[in-house]
Amino acid sequence: MDPITTDRLILRPFREGDAPDLLAYLRHPRASCFLSLKLDDLDAAAAEVETRSRSDEHIAVCLRSTGRVIGDVFQVPEPPDTHTVGWNFNADFAGAGYAAEAARALFDHLFTVKQARRLYAYVEDTNVASQRLCERLGMRKEGLFVEFISFETDGDGHPIFENTMQYAILRKEWRA
Repeated sequence: MDPITTDRLILRPFREGDAPDLLAYLRHPRASCFLSLKLDDLDAAAAEVETRSRSDEHIAVCLRSTGRVIGDVFQVPEPPDTHTVGWNFNADFAGAGYAAEAARALFDHLFTVKQARRLYAYVEDTNVASQRLCERLGMRKEGLFVEFISFETDGDGHPIFENTMQYAILRKEWRA
């Protein structure tokens, strides 16, 4: 993937040297859906960066001013023309509009370059910030999956199921 530049950000493939910044937000993932990506140390982060660097699914989001990775956006194609999308950002950079700026750039890229017809995202019903972002991006809530998935277990090892919302947007809606 060629880098995508916005006013304040650069979206680019992960590369060597990104491990400390990736570890900064995956040491303690904020959303439960990212618990499986939890990293314990710099070696684990370096291995994850190496894995991500070989794929266009996870895209590093960097500040133009410093080059620092502050989060990532992701897209997983579902042929022929649908992509699931999402984002994960360092909490130290929350509230500045970076996630919205990066997601808009990703959506525009997927709709114009990749010719996606439809994008969708899953969001836990407790993740209000991501729900608001989906709505700011023009996505519509398509449904609520009750006790859809489990990322954690209780003290007895039983799964804790979460309610998950699905948001989506079509290319024709994005253009409008």
